Amino acid sequence: MLFLVLAFGANGCTQRTGQNRVPTEVQDVVNTVGEQISQEHYEQIYNDSSDLWKQDVTLDQSNETFKTLRSRLGKVESRTLHSATEQQNSGGALKGHVYILTYQTNFEHGEAMETFTLVEQNGRWLLARYFVNSTAL
Repeated sequence: MLFLVLAFGANGCTQRTGQNRVPTEVQDVVNTVGEQISQEHYEQIYNDSSDLWKQDVTLDQSNETFKTLRSRLGKVESRTLHSATEQQNSGGALKGHVYILTYQTNFEHGEAMETFTLVEQNGRWLLARYFVNSTAL
């Protein structure tokens, strides 16, 4: 099994879990990133992501990760929210206000769990981490 991940560590946090408590502005970022993946606008994802994302991977690495995902799993057919966790982290890479959204996702060539981690920076929600776990990878 191959894990496809663009990730950072986190520590020292408080969290709340709920499936119906996702703010519209957080869900909008996930929808936008999903559309950008679908349209293969990988550079835009990188440009619109948090500083944390850009510190961990280069534009080329980010693009290659999304291309690999697309070639192995295909396009997203459906995405259903599985869990939503809100955190207030006092330290670590994901310091501050964070949402972690996990989806059960059906792709053209298999099923996966997708995790989007968003951080609030300057009043805006930005992608900090994207993780896909699938036996089809």
